Amino acid sequence: MKKALFILLFLFNFQGWAHEVRPAFLQIIQTSETSYNVFWKVPSMGEGVPKINPVFAPFFIIEELNRPNQLPGSVIYSYKITSKELLQGTIIRIEGLNKTLIDALVTIDYLNGEKVTFMLQPDKDSEVIPGESSTYDVIKTYTVLGVEHILEGIDHLLFVFALLLITVGFRKLIKTVTAFTIAHSITLSLSAMGIIGLPGAPVEAVIALSIVFLAVELVKYYKGEVGLTVKYPWIVAFTFGLLHGFGFAGALADIGLPQTDIPLALLFFNVGVEIGQIVFILAVLIFIYLMKKIKTKWPTWIQKATPYAIGSIASFWLVERVIAFWS
Repeated sequence: MKKALFILLFLFNFQGWAHEVRPAFLQIIQTSETSYNVFWKVPSMGEGVPKINPVFAPFFIIEELNRPNQLPGSVIYSYKITSKELLQGTIIRIEGLNKTLIDALVTIDYLNGEKVTFMLQPDKDSEVIPGESSTYDVIKTYTVLGVEHILEGIDHLLFVFALLLITVGFRKLIKTVTAFTIAHSITLSLSAMGIIGLPGAPVEAVIALSIVFLAVELVKYYKGEVGLTVKYPWIVAFTFGLLHGFGFAGALADIGLPQTDIPLALLFFNVGVEIGQIVFILAVLIFIYLMKKIKTKWPTWIQKATPYAIGSIASFWLVERVIAFWS
């Protein structure tokens, strides 16, 4: 099992582990019968900003409201669009989206209180703007966003991966995964609703530290030491799961929630996270099963190298995030 997990660990691209691909966010707010305020939030990586822009019907007049606002990890552009023609029924397109791996969440608030929420993707970069979103649209959009976030948030997956290594027995595994789920669901919900909150940068650093902690515990375990994590992995999973929930909440804050459907969007974003997590766990377990069927003699050093590999990657993230926090 240790050998199989070591191989699985290195099937990922190392460079892609440090950051997830965050979605862009387009918010359109109707301010009068003929005008709309537009806020376009584009994820950035250092100085690099993807060249993607919303394109409206040609009869809209576009006026820049403010200069671009550079934030940590994103840039916000502000516009005003005006036309005597209705926005509903026109086509919105994100130019350049098909050349990226980025999704774009679109929300529209009309004067009559109706709300539109949908998502554009590299292989579907345009959409006819409807007059009102259905409940199904909100459920579908935020479930997909939840799945994508957990599957692209490799630090969260690496934590779950380490838990799989240190948890012995199916019943313990179920308890551990359930504890992690309950914990991050609590802090995700409370933070998204504005009841509690923590600064994003320290949270991301502590998430990396949680993986380092598990890596150290794994080294001790492979040396024959039975510590608290081996005996009660669900306690560790629950404790650090609370912190990971703040990380999920930070990603959800970047995406945005539809103000008229906050509970529904929050619920199904969380459902999406759980679906993605289950898919990952099943994929790991299936891989282990298949590797056991391959009768190959692996080098003995592989058994002990896995926790050191996990710890090295997580330590790199920790240093990187602490430096970013203080810079």
